[in-house]
Amino acid sequence: MNTLDFSPLFRSTIGFDRLMQLAESATRVDAAYPPYNIELTGENAYRLTMAVAGFDKGELDITVKENTLEISGQSKTEPEPQRTLYRGIARRAFDRRFQLADHIKVAGATLENGILSVDLVREVPEALKPRKVEIDAVSTPKPIEQKAA
Repeated sequence: MNTLDFSPLFRSTIGFDRLMQLAESATRVDAAYPPYNIELTGENAYRLTMAVAGFDKGELDITVKENTLEISGQSKTEPEPQRTLYRGIARRAFDRRFQLADHIKVAGATLENGILSVDLVREVPEALKPRKVEIDAVSTPKPIEQKAA
């Protein structure tokens, strides 16, 4: 398998660290466990749905730090030993990381029937939203004041 080496770009750029880390992490092959969906639920709303069969809410951890959403699961109780002929429900530990765009906030999370749903919303501050500038009908040019030397 071919891998890309971004180290030359790190040496020749300043301030693009996060972009390079995103590109580097995008080239890594993630394990397929646990499976998940990302849905657009509104104009500025998203839902991350993850299949976490066999996990209790006390065994799951959701953390947001610096535009990174991390969801991890660690089985705290071992199932009672029994004569299992086939084990298709994996309860192995996992750690999934998702890079969040600017102004994406976690609105809440629910666990129902082995499905973890994490709701996310984009909350753009008023100062960054586009605003309409009114045009006056008649404008009188104001003289430019010059500073005395």
